[in-house]
Amino acid sequence: MRSRGIGVVGGVDRQAAPACWQELDMELGPEIEASLKTVDICSTLHDAKKPEEVILREVARCGYSEDATFAIKLALEEAMTNAVKHGNANDRTKRVIVRYCVTPEQTVILVRDQGGGFEPDAVPDPTRPDRLSLPNGRGIMLMRAYMTHIDFHKGGAEVCLIKRNE
Repeated sequence: MRSRGIGVVGGVDRQAAPACWQELDMELGPEIEASLKTVDICSTLHDAKKPEEVILREVARCGYSEDATFAIKLALEEAMTNAVKHGNANDRTKRVIVRYCVTPEQTVILVRDQGGGFEPDAVPDPTRPDRLSLPNGRGIMLMRAYMTHIDFHKGGAEVCLIKRNE
């Protein structure tokens, strides 16, 4: 049985190598591989804050601007909320796995839930007039607006977020 809470594991999980790096024709260099970390949390909104704290400490250490830090925080909050609420359907027995690498050049974050996934292109446009008054449905739009690149994998059960430090 897994323990509740947070677990950070350093090192490389070959299965966990971010596919979005290859899609962007980026090499997964040895420095990035060596620093790839995993945070495994219980699927609750309370625990969803824990990876944010860990990642934002590294973002600050790497000297990201306030704007870039805000973008990473916002996108990660949206991805974590989506994983807990939609992917794992608020099931506390499920896990959310966050893999990340923060360097002075870029931050890469992968958030994976244990849900059945979804089709990102089927999500309605939240800026349509008939959707403007709805209280939800803006998370993917915000992630796309604030990050350098986002991509979905594993049938929508994993999102890859990349923010270059420009």
